Amino acid sequence: MTSLSSLSRAMLLGFLRDKTALFFTVLFPLMFLMIFGVIFQGSSAPKTEILQVGAVEILDSLPAEAKGIIQVTKSTDLNKGLEDVRKGDVDALIRQENNQIVLHYSQADQVRAGTVRSIVDSFVQRANLAGQPGRFQLRPEQVEDKSLKAIQFFTPGILGWAIATGATFGAAMTLVSWRQKKILRRLRLSPVRTTTIVSARVGVSIGVALLQTALFLGVATLPFFGLQLASSWWASIFLIIAGTLAFLAVGLVAGAVSKTPEGASGIANLLVLPMAFLGGTFFPLDDAPGWMQAVANFLPLSHLTEGMQDVMVRGLGVTSILPELGILLGFSVVVSLLAVKLFTWDDV
Repeated sequence: MTSLSSLSRAMLLGFLRDKTALFFTVLFPLMFLMIFGVIFQGSSAPKTEILQVGAVEILDSLPAEAKGIIQVTKSTDLNKGLEDVRKGDVDALIRQENNQIVLHYSQADQVRAGTVRSIVDSFVQRANLAGQPGRFQLRPEQVEDKSLKAIQFFTPGILGWAIATGATFGAAMTLVSWRQKKILRRLRLSPVRTTTIVSARVGVSIGVALLQTALFLGVATLPFFGLQLASSWWASIFLIIAGTLAFLAVGLVAGAVSKTPEGASGIANLLVLPMAFLGGTFFPLDDAPGWMQAVANFLPLSHLTEGMQDVMVRGLGVTSILPELGILLGFSVVVSLLAVKLFTWDDV
């Protein structure tokens, strides 16, 4: 028992002294518990946003309790309303043709689509029970092409996350490893210019990102998955390059402040992984508090994902990505200047 207690005590002390293990075992999961807790706080009954075009009898006669379930906004512009649904700005558009209740929804978010169809269907059934049975009929219509699949919207988000991870980890780990092995010192004393070293790192990162893109799109467009790219998908290349530069700068900062590869990996994970959840990679932030959505607007991964979705699957023009490009490039410049300030050739 004495040996067991001594070994157990030694192992526990070793674990507590290992800051990396302690961080990823306790603090890292706790951070995500807090993120999810804030995002989904009070989201047990989120309001469904419906755009109403013209007179719709079942909406005009809704009972008071229905106002806690849906939020109806009236509009007269059908085309703009359909575009808002397609872009995800509203959950659905509803209009009436004779006795048919036409529900336009987006298949981008299948959970949201199922929810809004169920809600409107219950309103139709309620109206029929209260009046003439069978008077109203629900006609659901997708705003996208019928062949649209969920992978249309998963691919840009996960691809953006992969690009961010590759650029950040590649820069951080290389910088720390080369500093530890004194390779940076040798390069500094060699006739090789600093601009050459930086250009090589940038070129490799962009090359890896483009290879990731080709691999992702090649797999996703296989018949089994059925990804259908919009005609302007090629414009995503500009976003990919700008996004790579942005996360390369993040990786350089992580590598500049880290002394060990483990520390660089921890900082890179701490920066990139929360961005994936706050940037709409895995799920929308519609139910998140306003302040959290505002924070997400400052994250580069949010703009990388949004821009790629616009030109890859939503069919928007090349000019639609100009704001995202500007934000990503501006972020790259600011963070690169910070990396230069923190950069050291040797461990101090």
